[in-house]
Amino acid sequence: MTAGRSLWRSRAALGLALTGALALSGCASNDATAPKATPAATGGASGGSGLNEPDVNGDGKVVIGVLSPGDINDRGYYESFVDSADAYAKEKGWTVIKRGSVPASDALSAARALCQQKVDMVALAASELKAAIPASEEPVCAKTAWYVPSSANIDQTPRIMLSSDNPNQSMLAAGYAAGLKMKAAGYTKAGFVTGIKADFSVLGAKAFLAGIREVVPKATLVSTYTGDFNDSAKAKEAIQAQISQGAKVIYPYLGGATDAAAQVANASGVLTLTPGTDRCASTSPKFDISVIFSPGDYFRAALEDFAKDDLKMGTPRVWQLGVDPYPTIKICKGQGDEDQQLAEFMKKIGNKEIDPEAEVNRLG
Repeated sequence: MTAGRSLWRSRAALGLALTGALALSGCASNDATAPKATPAATGGASGGSGLNEPDVNGDGKVVIGVLSPGDINDRGYYESFVDSADAYAKEKGWTVIKRGSVPASDALSAARALCQQKVDMVALAASELKAAIPASEEPVCAKTAWYVPSSANIDQTPRIMLSSDNPNQSMLAAGYAAGLKMKAAGYTKAGFVTGIKADFSVLGAKAFLAGIREVVPKATLVSTYTGDFNDSAKAKEAIQAQISQGAKVIYPYLGGATDAAAQVANASGVLTLTPGTDRCASTSPKFDISVIFSPGDYFRAALEDFAKDDLKMGTPRVWQLGVDPYPTIKICKGQGDEDQQLAEFMKKIGNKEIDPEAEVNRLG
């Protein structure tokens, strides 16, 4: 998994490397001139979007354009984002044009180039390419929808949809799932290993502990900040140290070092969680709980709305635990009524019976 998400805002830009179906149909050129901005076209919608989605430009085909600031073959975050587009496009018979490793300085011209190729949607894989957004107001992009990962420094404008979530929800529920496993086994100590020590990672640990304490009130958590999400040697050292301190459940909230860390935990029989993707089917390493908040999953869900003419521009889309397909938490091999208890907990978050922020402040 990589670069995480969008509330606690650098989770999408932090480099958290939170660790093909359709053939590449074209490579966008950066050669484009800047036309004068004009008011956004409204379109004659047949559904709720106002754009006649998914064939926004009415040319009889659906083309999705993806711009990524990173390597789209990185086997991590950036590749997962385009893989989501590819997989869904193949199901629908759509085409995907994608370009990776786009410098921020080229974002605007790259977006214009995609629009010149008559894409129906421009999707930015990460907020680092926010400089592309003004193209959404230009005539060349008048008949396109825009998908943009939210960030604190990106304003909602009429022609884009900002995608975001509330990490307190998923991290609290991740802790709750871990707490169920800990209670069943009689464990009281857990661990949290991550990279840099920043607001988002400190708050993540706090929310995870709060979730555990929903089930095991006297639980304790040892947190280790290695300074690098991708350094496997540091991650393995941190995991081993936490095991030596008695941690029985450890969350490797890492990027490229995730698997190496999980393998150390596996060797000692310590339970582990995933940082963003569903890996319950993985056997090497093995994970006990999948914490699913991958931006690629959000993008696929957005494409599903797009296919139904229900992806609305000019308004943020906040993905809600217990309401939307993602984010969600999955116990890989639930015992007894663990799955039911977790589902009920997430449902209570979704219908606002549980206030994640209040619970994190109370128990974290």
